[in-house]
Amino acid sequence: GSLTGLVLAVGVAFVQFWPDWTMVLLVACVFFVGQFIEGNILQPRLVGKSVGLHPVWLMFALFAFGALFGFVGLLIAVPASAAIAVLVRFAIAR
Repeated sequence: GSLTGLVLAVGVAFVQFWPDWTMVLLVACVFFVGQFIEGNILQPRLVGKSVGLHPVWLMFALFAFGALFGFVGLLIAVPASAAIAVLVRFAIAR
C-alpha cells in the first residue's frame, strides 16, 4: 500500500515538475511525514479507542507479538491483547 502510494506520488511529481528536483523531494518528504503520523500516532489511537487499549499497550503488544511470532504475531497482536485485557479486567473485578 504505502510503497505503491510513494511510487505513484513521486512519479506524478517527477512528470509534473520535471527539471525541478526540489519539488519531487518535497512530495516525498510530505509523503513520509504523512505515513509516519498515520502509522505512529493516528492508527494506535484509533485502534486503541475502538478496542479499549491504551496506545502504549497496543504498541507494546505489536512489538512483543511481532518479536515472538513474526508476521503472524502482528496479525494476532490486537485481538489477543484485547482478549487478555478483558480477562485481566474480569479477574480484577472479582
